Amino acid sequence: MQPVRSTVFARDPAVELCVERVCRRGCAQVRQVIALLEAGAQVPETRGLGPAQRQAVLDELRAVMAVYDART
Repeated sequence: MQPVRSTVFARDPAVELCVERVCRRGCAQVRQVIALLEAGAQVPETRGLGPAQRQAVLDELRAVMAVYDART
């Protein structure tokens, strides 16, 4: 899966690293992380990130899955 890069994502290495780590876990896990982040929960990969960074991670994960879903 190739991440879709947004302006925020491309400028924040912490967000990029987090998204890459989550994506390495596979689609089912990415969907689970999206659900947890939408519920306001933290996941290990987002510990240490601020609210804007966590939102950027969530936005990027949603974008990644939208691209993936469009291809399947």
